[in-house]
Amino acid sequence: MVDTAGSRRDQKRILLVEDDDALANVYVTRLQAEGFDVRRVVNGEDALAAALAYRPDLVLLDVMMPKVSGFDVLDILRNTPETAGLKIIMLTALSQDSDKQRAASLGVNDYLVKSQVVIADVIERIRYHLDSDN
Repeated sequence: MVDTAGSRRDQKRILLVEDDDALANVYVTRLQAEGFDVRRVVNGEDALAAALAYRPDLVLLDVMMPKVSGFDVLDILRNTPETAGLKIIMLTALSQDSDKQRAASLGVNDYLVKSQVVIADVIERIRYHLDSDN
């Protein structure tokens, strides 16, 4: 079955929130090759609107972005009834324990540091969260 956006309903939807075009293109291409329906936005403000309109199964969220930071996006999504249960993985350059603790306190499902993972690791974590109630 195909919905109005052209995606099959049995495909898991990933909302990629990433302002780096080169990195985002790599992730979109790989996620689509893995069978996911992917929508990419470039800032936190667009992420909030897309989370409501697109209804993703999981959000891959950068922290340092224009307009609204990933931490603020996470906080708003967790405190909005329609998006409170979304699976959210932060994928960021921030590796400080204080940043990880802040994300955890806001309810992130997973926190990945870009310099410490390869795309296969990210795909594995996405599948883990989508295939379980973790």
